[in-house]
Amino acid sequence: MRRKRLGAGNKIVPGKSGPRQTVDEIVAELKKTSRRDSDYRKRSLEIHGLICAKCAREFDETNKHLLTVHHKDGNHQNNPSDGSNWENLCAYCHEDEHTRGRLGDYLSDPDIPKGSRG
Repeated sequence: MRRKRLGAGNKIVPGKSGPRQTVDEIVAELKKTSRRDSDYRKRSLEIHGLICAKCAREFDETNKHLLTVHHKDGNHQNNPSDGSNWENLCAYCHEDEHTRGRLGDYLSDPDIPKGSRG
C-alpha cells in the first residue's frame, strides 16, 4: 500500500475500517476525548467529594490523583451530568472492583477442578 504525503505531521494513517484519518485528525480527536474524560472526573470529584465510596478513605488536593471515577454500569461513554453513573474509588478499591468479577467467574467455572483452585 502506498501512502500519500500531505506535509509534516499530516501523513495518512491506514485504518482497519472506515475512512482514513491524518495524524493531526487523530491527535485532535484524542485531545477532545481527553478533555471530556477530565471534565467528568472533575465533575465527579465535585459531586461526590474527595472520598472513596468503598473504603471511605479521605483524600485532599495533594493525593486526589489516587481517586478514580468508576462507571457503575461499566460504560465509559455514559456520563450523566448528575453523576448517577459514577462513584469515586481509590486506586486499590477500583482495581478490586474490576477483578472481583473475574475471580467469581474463575471460582464458579465448572471446567476447573475444585482441588486446583488455590
